[in-house]
Amino acid sequence: MVGEYYQYLREMKQYAETEKIPIMQEEGLDFLTTFIIKHQIRNILEIGTAIGYSTIMMALCHKEIRVTSIERDETRYLEALKNVKKFHLEDRITLIFNDALETKIEGTFDLIFIDAAKAQDIKFFQLFSKNLAEKGYIITDNMYFHGLVEKNEKEIKSHNLRGLVRKIKEYIAFLNNHPDFNTVIYRVGDGVAVSERKAL
Repeated sequence: MVGEYYQYLREMKQYAETEKIPIMQEEGLDFLTTFIIKHQIRNILEIGTAIGYSTIMMALCHKEIRVTSIERDETRYLEALKNVKKFHLEDRITLIFNDALETKIEGTFDLIFIDAAKAQDIKFFQLFSKNLAEKGYIITDNMYFHGLVEKNEKEIKSHNLRGLVRKIKEYIAFLNNHPDFNTVIYRVGDGVAVSERKAL
């Protein structure tokens, strides 16, 4: 079974590469799964399922972990459903086909993982932080956005990319100045932000 799982993961990575679907970089994913194990995370909300690669990897960290993941792209959502079934994780992974900004989620989570449309990160954080357990964490991927965030904006020729980079910089400022959270951005993968609620 373990050998089969490795094969499935390889196939998922291959599919993502062929279809040009962004999935989390290995270094960032290693950081995320290590964090989940270290902090004994059991209940996760993921914003941005894509094909379910990080969703499945998080669920595999411990047999008691439950993941709720939201995806608005139907093709990716359907692919994620297939992948979850391959791993026999239907009882622990709940996939929601909807725009996250229009989705109401009940209950609280030990970890909220944001890995969706970068331009909406502030809105995602504001909307779902109410679902965070008292001692929970919010983790956001792509804080460096392929190194572009640290470049001079004039070096970025695409108008759309410049706008996106500006949004990520705004999000970083939002995190750094948030009155209720402390955030550390780690130089792993494409840049991973870990936000923890400040002690009262």
